[in-house]
Amino acid sequence: MELFFREEGKTGKNIVIVHGLYGSSDNWLTVGKKLGKHHHVYLIDQRNHGRSPNTEEHSYELMKEDLAAFFVQHKIDKATVIGHSMGGKTAMFFAAEYPEKIEKLIIADIAPKDYMDLGEISQYYQHQLILQTLIELNNHCEDYSSRDDISKYLKLKLGSQDLVMFLLKSIYLDKKSNHFKCRVNVEVLYDSLDEIISGMNYRWLEDRIPIVGYPVLFIRGAKSDYLSEEDVKMVKEIYPEAQIETIPNAGHWLHAEQPKLFMDALLRFI
Repeated sequence: MELFFREEGKTGKNIVIVHGLYGSSDNWLTVGKKLGKHHHVYLIDQRNHGRSPNTEEHSYELMKEDLAAFFVQHKIDKATVIGHSMGGKTAMFFAAEYPEKIEKLIIADIAPKDYMDLGEISQYYQHQLILQTLIELNNHCEDYSSRDDISKYLKLKLGSQDLVMFLLKSIYLDKKSNHFKCRVNVEVLYDSLDEIISGMNYRWLEDRIPIVGYPVLFIRGAKSDYLSEEDVKMVKEIYPEAQIETIPNAGHWLHAEQPKLFMDALLRFI
């Protein structure tokens, strides 16, 4: 798997940024450009996202090995790895398997836990609705003549304007068909949703605990439910020396909602 990537800066230590579900390197360009002033930054598109190849499989095992191959392909001996949401789980798994490759590890608003354990309040159901909506959009793309039409449809189905604006970043006009399409492989992600929500949890790491081979920072949004106080206790059990930062007035997409505070937290740690 040869991942699409963007590059910022050419000097200083390496930083690799791994986006979350429905995201891409595009979503992290502002962060990448700022970090690129003093570092060599790589922003990847994970499989089935952005401009990286689509495949019939989507798992943390595969995404972890995609990242390992990326390090080899680009001769990256060591890097600070930043991962958000699904990308944070990929980053934790990669760091546990290849600790010699990690300078520092930064995890944004995700815990190494099985979110299916939350039952009826699990994030699984929100993501199931999002993916069903995007699949329906793909299947009827000829019905939409503008991004504004798509925005209204997504708002009707999903409610949150912030979520709609985020998802629109993955919608593009295909010049061949002259129809709007999604850069996310929604059918495969829908079929893989159980793995995405439940995978890379405490049990995957328990034979390595405590993990102390590299500095670790978890950044969470104060308004997000992805990294609770109970989750912090688990994080500290796995990574006893981990730092925890909470960004006020931020939800799950904290880097977009509070960019200055998020960047300040990154720079303090890096």
